[in-house]
Amino acid sequence: MTAVKHDVFQAIADPTRRAVLQLLSQKQLTISEITAHFPISRTAIAKHLGILSEARLVSGEKVGREKIYHLHPEPLTELKQWLAYFEQFWENKLSILKHVVEDDE
Repeated sequence: MTAVKHDVFQAIADPTRRAVLQLLSQKQLTISEITAHFPISRTAIAKHLGILSEARLVSGEKVGREKIYHLHPEPLTELKQWLAYFEQFWENKLSILKHVVEDDE
């Protein structure tokens, strides 16, 4: 069976994964520390971390018996660029609407 590769958009589609990213943006954490913030099992958190890892948003470093997870925000640049395009799109639409409304006055 082939491993499914997750892109940034798929990875952040889930609210739990977005919350994990927020936690890791504050500091590096073990899976136990991450799990303590959620009402779901350690196994479920491990699956979320796996998806985030496939999207290269996080990585885990083995330290003794624990794995410490780190955030890698660089892949979010793709998302930022995509959102910037649509921000410009809406700014243009709102500008046109403003002119239409002002012309009708």
